[in-house]
Amino acid sequence: MLIGIDIGGTKCAVVLGRTDGESIEILQKQRFDTPPNAPVAVLARLDSIIARYISEFEVFGIGISCGGPLDSKRGLILSPPNLPGWDNIEIVRYFHEKYQIPVCLQNDADACAIAEWRFGAGKGTQNLIFLTFGTGLGAGLILNGTLYSGTNDMAGELGHWRMEKDGPIGYGKAGSFEGFCSGSGIAAQGRTRAEAGQCPKLMEAAGSLENITAKLIGDLAERGNADCTQIYADCGKALGKGLALLIDLLNPQVIVIGSIFTRSQTLLWPYAKEVIEQEALALSLGVCEVKSAALGDSIGDYAALAVAGQRRVCSQND
Repeated sequence: MLIGIDIGGTKCAVVLGRTDGESIEILQKQRFDTPPNAPVAVLARLDSIIARYISEFEVFGIGISCGGPLDSKRGLILSPPNLPGWDNIEIVRYFHEKYQIPVCLQNDADACAIAEWRFGAGKGTQNLIFLTFGTGLGAGLILNGTLYSGTNDMAGELGHWRMEKDGPIGYGKAGSFEGFCSGSGIAAQGRTRAEAGQCPKLMEAAGSLENITAKLIGDLAERGNADCTQIYADCGKALGKGLALLIDLLNPQVIVIGSIFTRSQTLLWPYAKEVIEQEALALSLGVCEVKSAALGDSIGDYAALAVAGQRRVCSQND
């Protein structure tokens, strides 16, 4: 058996699962809200769940998926912006010393890339890029059949790319890839346009600027609202521009995109595809597929389990 821990700014989950190397199965799962500024309390809660699983099953590894920045080699969580108070948390040491089994820590985008590569839309490939496209935008890279996380776990931070001289803010940068292509970025674009009187139906449906979300904009776009369709069209064009850069730079076999792309592919893909075909090198584009994530809304759970199964990534704990 394997244990996966998914640590997020609003929710944490502990999952028990197993894999035969070809597929992965979730057997049990417990979730709880992440209290603010309380890493000690969260570790204690995680530990109580893990202790019960280990008392009932033979567990061979623990995988931890968490937003960065982090140090996967030393097993440290390094002050992620969505986890205030989590400063230099030695989470790998904490669980390894307690249970004496391999414990692995990976950036959540890297963890999702491993999961989709081994068990999802990228199964059987050697070169895969996974884009989170959720609240924020990050990437996990599988290059030549192995995870590439960079010199200090900072590879794949493409949300920071400046796509335009000006535009929606993401990653603290106006016109960034994350500003255009993330849930927070899409919502911000909707609020800006609604405040300027450009999206009356959106404002009417939301009732206030604070209630405008990417999901609401997507729902109205699906129902044919032109203003909301344009927001997703602009997002799709920026996505296409970013994907073309990735295709030219890394020559992947597959780019897998999660979350919002999976739910709103019909709104985004026609615009993204048009830009990719204009911008990417034909020989590189000809060998690359763009796919929705296959592991669905449970990808965070599968990702943590997939990390637990990557024994070579955990060698510092063996």
